[in-house]
Amino acid sequence: MQVTLALPWPPSVNHYYRHVGPRVLISKDGRRYREAVEAVARRAGNPTFAEPVEVALDLYPPDNRRRDADNSLKSCLDALTCAGVYEDDSLIQRLTVTKKEPLPPDGLAVVRITEYEQKETRGAGGAGPPVP
Repeated sequence: MQVTLALPWPPSVNHYYRHVGPRVLISKDGRRYREAVEAVARRAGNPTFAEPVEVALDLYPPDNRRRDADNSLKSCLDALTCAGVYEDDSLIQRLTVTKKEPLPPDGLAVVRITEYEQKETRGAGGAGPPVP
């Protein structure tokens, strides 16, 4: 099975969580993002993966500001778990993140999820441990 979802631009990890005393909570922006991802998953037929997956994420930022590609990753992957697209993000065996050209005004995150198929190859001359 393969699923492609066009998601809203994810909040950075700095805006996804809030510290309230000793507790860490999902922020209002984080909750809104989770709801938006759940709506996209519902429109896609509520795909659910229960086996190891491979995730390819193309990030189209909303503008040209400097951003770390990994700063939006956690909120996106957690929202997909919350939406039930996969049972838990520990099922992700391979993760590819590519930052693309900006897509004003709101940005976009395109996620492709496929079942993971491990391909083993051997080192030079067929000796040594498998090289993924």
